Amino acid sequence: MRIGDMIAGREAYGSVLVELGMENQRIVAIDADLSESTHSDRFGQRFPDRFFNMGMAEQGMFAAAAGMATCGKIVFASTFAVFASMRACEQVRTSIAYPNLNVKIVASHGGITVGENGVTHQATEDIAIMRSIANMVVLVPADAVATVKLVREAANHNGPVYIRLARPKVPVLYDQSAEFRIGGCNLLREGNHVALVATGYTVANALHAADLLQSEGIYATVIDVYSIKPINREILMDVAREVKVVISIEDHTIVGGLGSAIAEIFAEEGIGVRLYRMGLPDIFGESGKAEDLIAKYGLTPEAIMAKAKEAVIGG
Repeated sequence: MRIGDMIAGREAYGSVLVELGMENQRIVAIDADLSESTHSDRFGQRFPDRFFNMGMAEQGMFAAAAGMATCGKIVFASTFAVFASMRACEQVRTSIAYPNLNVKIVASHGGITVGENGVTHQATEDIAIMRSIANMVVLVPADAVATVKLVREAANHNGPVYIRLARPKVPVLYDQSAEFRIGGCNLLREGNHVALVATGYTVANALHAADLLQSEGIYATVIDVYSIKPINREILMDVAREVKVVISIEDHTIVGGLGSAIAEIFAEEGIGVRLYRMGLPDIFGESGKAEDLIAKYGLTPEAIMAKAKEAVIGG
């Protein structure tokens, strides 16, 4: 993987899952009849005795994952984010998170970028749901390199982890030397006017927006919050003290997601910086091409630049 390559996170997940399977016999993978889309089928082809297709039955799949974990297995359970977070929420909460079991939920097709599949397949509430569940770690990689390294972090973590991946190919932002850890975030650019705090594929859009802003004399800090729970409070507070405005950017409802997590920190710490949240307002998405939906809901680099410019000049 080289910087600039276009790779979907779910492709990177399929590859690293096979590597982990080679390294650790305790790792098993289960899927809900979506393994070609989640790319867990690669694990199944290599380790058929450790791969289980549970059919279109996410509730049963996560109950089975809990049972396997009680027997000492490290379980990677894959499906679409909308099904993991809502259809099987009770099993995830009560059967996995409550007993703090070693199940890693890798949820692909998060956000509006599933496009034409529409609201039934667009997980725009999953981060809010998962970060509200005790014991649950919530990770959202920005690119393929981050995906590989965070899946490895999840495998080494003792307890449940939710990893959210998007459907489309996205540019590789990191080289292989980049470091990732549960509870971390990466400061990708520094500026003294505005902080663009993004997660998932919107990190690439935030970086592009920072370039556009710089051409107009506005200098932006860009932060990749790949660990939403636990979240790195210290870096966010330090950055907020140095800029005029903070803008959160996420392919998710602004209710309960990254923006809400940041607002909670600023309120609790008494940091008096203006925060704007970019994402879906209190609405559902709709069917359409992914690029059209990203534009409609204001997540393009140009929309981020315009919002930042307006906030800095108006603030």
